[in-house]
Amino acid sequence: MADQLRYIGALPGQTDDRRRGLAALRKRVPLPFVIVVGVPTLLAVLYWGLVATPQYVSEAHFMVRKTQESRPNSLGLVLQGVGLSAGVSDSFAVQEYVVSRDAAETLDRRFDLEKVFSRNGADPFSRYPGLMQQASEEARFKALKRFVTVSYNAGSGITTLRVQAFAPQDAQAMNLALIAAGEDLVNRLNERSAADAIAEAQQAVVDATARHAEIQQQMTTFRNRERFIDPQTAAAESTQLISGLLSSAAQLRAEYSQLQQTAPQSPQLPVIQSRIAAYEAQISQERAKLTGDASSLVPKISAYENLVLQGELANRALGEASAALLTAQQDARRQKLYLDRIVEPNLPDRATQPQRLRAIIIVFLSSLMVFLLGRLLWAGLREHRQE
Repeated sequence: MADQLRYIGALPGQTDDRRRGLAALRKRVPLPFVIVVGVPTLLAVLYWGLVATPQYVSEAHFMVRKTQESRPNSLGLVLQGVGLSAGVSDSFAVQEYVVSRDAAETLDRRFDLEKVFSRNGADPFSRYPGLMQQASEEARFKALKRFVTVSYNAGSGITTLRVQAFAPQDAQAMNLALIAAGEDLVNRLNERSAADAIAEAQQAVVDATARHAEIQQQMTTFRNRERFIDPQTAAAESTQLISGLLSSAAQLRAEYSQLQQTAPQSPQLPVIQSRIAAYEAQISQERAKLTGDASSLVPKISAYENLVLQGELANRALGEASAALLTAQQDARRQKLYLDRIVEPNLPDRATQPQRLRAIIIVFLSSLMVFLLGRLLWAGLREHRQE
């Protein structure tokens, strides 16, 4: 038993060496570095390396254009950035819609987002509802904005729609549903725009037609009241009659003067003179019909000409309104918007999110920048105290 060896601890020199090694390690790796950089990086490695649930991404490309939209030149592409392109605004409308609360409600009614965004045992930081989060419309909307991203390429006019989900079929199905909802929005915009333009033109045609019918009714009433179709024709006939009477009266005066010179005592002179008086009375009577009191033809002609002028204006307005309606219908067909699918939503065959290594590197670099910045600030404060 005397030859047995017993462990009674490290030699005094070995204990001092171990302590000196730990002290050197603490000097090489300071505690603030471990807290600010090491701990977040370790947590990032644990989460993205072991906990984060794989996500599948379905991508689609589409563009919104008009039926006869011309290709923009270089100046047009530049001006697109300052809001001068109608096509760009239409594309932005679709983009805003696919990440809106209406789109979230549509997807929830069709797919039950709470079930889709928690499928395949999703981790509590990625799923919906998440850790310490209750299901609500606001939470559902925020989840949609995390899982759905949309971007626009100003050079090509193509919009890219990306949908993430924990199952590839869910990603593709929701992408298809969002594009279909965008197409419905474009169709509603077309219907509203065409309806507004055509309704205004149709109302102008209705008003012009009513005005034209009113003038025609006034013309019919005038003719029935005055008992002739065209007072201008009646005035022309009266003028022609007066002209004939004047001609006959002039012939009788000439005959009377000639007879008075050749046979002053002729019994025909009184007869001719009475005929001249009768012609003159008839002429006065016909002239009174033209330019006499309110029952003469002149005020009737004036009223008739006013009705004719109003009828011409109403007819012209009706023609212009009909042409405007035709133009509005043609413009509605020509300026109709279309959502063209460039690339259909794909069915992903492998998970591409999250990008684990990239996320870990970002956390490490961010933490390192915070540590270095804090160290510089602390060094500046120490120098300031010493001064």
